[in-house]
Amino acid sequence: MASLVLDDLRKSFGPVAVLHGIDLAMPSGEMLVIVGASGCGKSTLLRLVAGLEVPTAGRILLDGRDVARLDPAERDIAMVFQNYALYPHMSVFDNMAYGLRIRGLPKDEIRTRVESSAEMLGLMPLLARKPRQLSGGQRQRVAMGRAIVRQPKLFLFDEPLSNLDATLRVQMRAEIRRLQRRMGVTSLYVTHDQVEAMTLGDRLLVLHQGRPVQLATPMEVFERPANTYVAGFIGAPAMNFLPATLSHGGTAAIFSPEQVIPFVDGRRPGADGRKLILGIRPEHVVADPAGMVLQVDLIEPLGSETLLIGRLPDGTLFSIKLANAAAGGESMAVRILPEHLQVFDAQTGLRLDPAG
Repeated sequence: MASLVLDDLRKSFGPVAVLHGIDLAMPSGEMLVIVGASGCGKSTLLRLVAGLEVPTAGRILLDGRDVARLDPAERDIAMVFQNYALYPHMSVFDNMAYGLRIRGLPKDEIRTRVESSAEMLGLMPLLARKPRQLSGGQRQRVAMGRAIVRQPKLFLFDEPLSNLDATLRVQMRAEIRRLQRRMGVTSLYVTHDQVEAMTLGDRLLVLHQGRPVQLATPMEVFERPANTYVAGFIGAPAMNFLPATLSHGGTAAIFSPEQVIPFVDGRRPGADGRKLILGIRPEHVVADPAGMVLQVDLIEPLGSETLLIGRLPDGTLFSIKLANAAAGGESMAVRILPEHLQVFDAQTGLRLDPAG
């Protein structure tokens, strides 16, 4: 196990800056998930740590040692890619053993390590097969086994489940988390999948345009997003946003058409007239005959729940998630649950805490 520290890590490709200064401290044994939209710099950050790219500036400290300018082979890091990267002409055993042979380990130790990892991953019956004889999930397990046998200080995962179908993703997600906890290896995991991010990570690092915007536990990111970008990115369906104005002595917000939502947590985020953005997740809206009218444009049955997408009287796009018994119709009256309201500054997009 090893600690990882990124100190003002930056990367530019010519005049284009991709990472604008990443500071991060990971304790030994942590699973940190890096999440963000396509092009935010997730994979670039992982490639810098792996040694596949050279940083423009900054340090990468692995157990206190700066490895930023070392070759990948000198870093004691193992990486699992989304395309498996298996040698098609080699058996499963030889694919897993190849890196150990290159390092010159004795044959007996290689066999012990490979068979131990294969047992852990349920690959023992497959050791003689070639990659073309394996399913996608089995190939991904082989790729993980090849990383495990090296006994590295750090695991790097670059969207390893993106090529699998939905059922296999669920199975492999649980397998990765189980193995990581069992082995206690410090791990960086890159994904654009929010479910993977929420279920795998001890903490999430949310990137936006090459900058870190929030580093926290998954539930803190979900319940207390740092800004409107995080609030809109984390959660499916996405959070609703309503333009509003502070009113009633700073104790409530009003939005068109004259809908008032009181703050129930004692917050007073400034003086009346301050422009706000209110955030509310679709699951935190309920049907209420006395509420505001939603003109329903689309109904999506989701099994035990139904997603309704429509517009409020002022034209604002709005979605709600209701139990099937409560869903249906071209329009319905709904009410926001104020205890779940998120409040952001309209100018900066930053979350406003109850103290303002």
